[in-house]
This record gives sequence, structure tokens and C-alpha cells, in this order.
Amino acid sequence: MTEGIDLTTSCGPIALRTPVLAASGCFAYGQQFAAFTDLRALGGISTKGISPLPRFGNPLPRICETTGGMLNSIGLENVGVEAFLRDKLPFLRDLGVSVWVNFFGVDFETYVDCARQLSEGQGIDALEMNISCPNIKKGGIEFGTVPEVAHRLTRACVEVSRVPIIVKLSPNVSDIVAMADAVQKAGAAGVSLINTITGMAIDVRTRRPKIATTYGGLSGPAIKPIALRMVHQVARALPELPICGMGGILSGEDALEFLMAGAHCVQVGTANFAEPGAGVRITEELRTLLRTLGFASARAAIGSLQPHAAEPEYLAESPWSSS
Repeated sequence: MTEGIDLTTSCGPIALRTPVLAASGCFAYGQQFAAFTDLRALGGISTKGISPLPRFGNPLPRICETTGGMLNSIGLENVGVEAFLRDKLPFLRDLGVSVWVNFFGVDFETYVDCARQLSEGQGIDALEMNISCPNIKKGGIEFGTVPEVAHRLTRACVEVSRVPIIVKLSPNVSDIVAMADAVQKAGAAGVSLINTITGMAIDVRTRRPKIATTYGGLSGPAIKPIALRMVHQVARALPELPICGMGGILSGEDALEFLMAGAHCVQVGTANFAEPGAGVRITEELRTLLRTLGFASARAAIGSLQPHAAEPEYLAESPWSSS
């Protein structure tokens, strides 16, 4: 029996019934999955990225399978703020799970405007600011690669938002700790690590890229070791910064690895494409594994990683954090 295991946790000021959430971009607006799984068994749902105005996304084809994962270049297709607040949010609000609304803009002003509008919505627990998507030609990737720029943008959005802001960071940087430190100092309530890694695939028979935009975001099990490394680096250097970990989580054991590395919660993304109920299964696997390993709660597992006997003593630092 595993009923006695306490799965409650938090990501900064955001209380969670379980540490397992559905990831942005992989779970639509939640309602589409209601017929396939018990949404109320999740810790929360992070929505598709929302922009101030509707977006139609990139041309087809915009998704393809790869070894150990998938490439996507959806182009952040979404219904826009007004339609989201009117048509999508009421369903999410009534679920009783934590509602995270992922959002973005195409420039500084539209990011801030989107944060302001969304924070007026009733029932939103967090705004997950996407400064890391590699699939749009304006905004995101630039904001997500320069600490000083990310700092200014985060501060501006925090100042207009009535709800906590979690910043979703790009792995396509040379110093992930510098980026995390920059947004923490700007007032971010936490960070999401990691978004997809820029990649490509080629159809050798047609001699064309497999997706229309040539490059896309790589997700799935192939990126898990990179995601774990970045979560651990940030948790070690910035122990007060709440982290939501993600990247290739397919099982309860995968989820527990992220918690042990220092994540306070996790998001399940690519797995939902093959198994709509993956998040609920992973939650139950995590519960069983915690009990098997002697943990009384999910919180007890957070940051419990022990150093390898041969690991040298060092502290991850960054130019940004030392300034």
C-alpha cells in the first residue's frame, strides 16, 4: 500500500497536490485530454503558450520523430489572451489542480502586455514565461540567451503581474546558472528547466528537412541527461530558487531523479503524445518508488542526491552571480 506517502509539494509560493504536472505545448488546454485520463490526479497543468493575439503557427510539416524523442516546430499556435480567458480558463479553474499559464510575446512590450492581461484571470496560480522557445523568429530566443536582457524582461513582467512568474529557460546557452540567477534577482518565483534543444532532421530520399522550418525543438528521453545536469547545476548554485524540472520524463523513476537533483516539481511533456495518461501513471509510480526507497514524502526526496565518492569538491558559479 502506498496511500500513506505524502506527495504534496510546492514550487515557491505555489502549492501542489503532487509534484507531477503536464507540460506546456504537450497538453493543449487540458480539456482535450479529459476523455483519456483523470486530470484531477495531476499536480497541475501548464497550458499551451499564450500570446496577446492569436497565432496560426508554422507551416506543415512541423513535427517528426527522432531516435529517443521528437522534433517540433509548431510555431506557438494559440487562441490568444482574450479567447483563452473566455473559453479555456473556466474549464481549468474548475479542475482543482494548479493552473500554470505559459505565455510569450514577440517583443518586450507584448511580453509585458501579455503578463498584465493574463494576471487578471481568475484561478491562475502561476504565469510561466517562455523566453526559450527556438521556433519563433522574434523575441523568445534572444530574451532567453542574454542574462541582462532576461533580467530586465522578467522584472518588467513581475511588476505588472498579480500572480507569481516562473521563467522557462532555454538550454541553448553557455551558462544556465547565469540565466537562472538573472531572473531570480529580477523577482521570478522560480524557473522551469529545460525547454527543447535546437535540432534538425533530414529526409535523405527527398534531400529536404523533415520539418518545414528546417530547425526545431528536440524533446523526449534524448535530452533527459542534459536536463538533469542543468537542474542540478542551478539547484547547487542557487539553493533558494524553486525549480520545475522537465525533459524526457517517462516514468516515476525519471521523475524521482529530477527531484533528487533539486527540482521541486516536474512536468511531463513528450510522453503525452504516445500515452495521454502518462502523467497519472508516473505519479503513481513515483508514489510507489518513494515508499520502496523509504521516503515518507516527495518533499523529503528533493535535493537528496548524494555526491559520488570520486566527485571533486567544487561549487558551480557564474560571472552573473558573482557580480
